[in-house]
Amino acid sequence: MNGNSGGVAVKILDYDFFHRDRLVVAKELAGKIVARRLPNGDIIRVRVTETEAYGGEEDKACHASKGRTPRTRLLYGRAGIIYVYLCYGMHWLMNIITGEEGHPEGVLLRAGEGKYNGPAKLTKAIGVDGGFNGASICDNSNIWIEDDGKRFEIFTAPRVGIDYAGEEWKNKPWRFIIR
Repeated sequence: MNGNSGGVAVKILDYDFFHRDRLVVAKELAGKIVARRLPNGDIIRVRVTETEAYGGEEDKACHASKGRTPRTRLLYGRAGIIYVYLCYGMHWLMNIITGEEGHPEGVLLRAGEGKYNGPAKLTKAIGVDGGFNGASICDNSNIWIEDDGKRFEIFTAPRVGIDYAGEEWKNKPWRFIIR
C-alpha cells in the first residue's frame, strides 16, 4: 500500500515488514513514521526515534517470560498486531508484534521526534490507548507506519527500565536509536 505525506510518496509498512525477527524489525522501524488519523480526520505523524526489541519466553524482560496469559496472548499472535498495555497504572505503551505466530515477540515504540522522549509521551501524543490493543497496524485506516525513504544511522544501547530482568537481559543491546 502506498500513500502521500505532504507531497512525498511513502510506503505503508505491511505484514511482510513485521513478519520478521524482532531485532531486524526494531532496527528498521527506527526512523519510520507512526501516523494516526484522529476522529476529526486530522492526521498526526511522528518519526520514531527509538525502539526496543522483546521476545521469547526466555527473555526475562518480555511480558511472555512467564508464559501465555490473558494479558500476553497477543504476543503469541500474528505479526503486525498492536499490543498496548498500561504501565504503572497510568501510561499506555505501544508495541507491535513481530515474527512467527506462537513465538512471543515484539517491538516497543520507545520515543518519537521532538518532545516525545519516552514511550508514554509518544502514545499520548498520537492518541493511542487500550482501545488499540489487538488491532492490526498493517490494514488500519486509523493508525499505520510509513516509510518516507529517509535513512538514518542507527546505534544500539541496553534496554531501559527493566532492572527486574537481571543483568543478562537488561544489558542486551536491543534498543535501537537514530542519530
